[in-house]
Amino acid sequence: MKELEIVIKPEKMENLKRILDREGARGVMINTIFGYGRQKGAGQVYTREETPGINLLPKLSVRTVVRDDIVEKIISRVFEELNTNSFGDGKIFIKNIEDAVKIRTGERGEEAL
Repeated sequence: MKELEIVIKPEKMENLKRILDREGARGVMINTIFGYGRQKGAGQVYTREETPGINLLPKLSVRTVVRDDIVEKIISRVFEELNTNSFGDGKIFIKNIEDAVKIRTGERGEEAL
């Protein structure tokens, strides 16, 4: 199992939900976050008078735990459908999950998803 943390622009959430549903993710956890990347939250064009500073931009952190066999499909779909080739499109972080336990039933592993 893998945990995918997908950081996106808020306006891309509905597209991401469709991708995750279509590819077989069974649940998501969503947090509103603020941050910046290499661009420090700055726009793409500056004039001489502008002083680039650090701007914290609103993003969504969408986490889901999925079976290993659908990870690459999800990554490919996210890249194909959410990529605008602009700064701030987001990132995907992939983490190994050792085990999961469903509290209601005691199921473990992939059955707990």
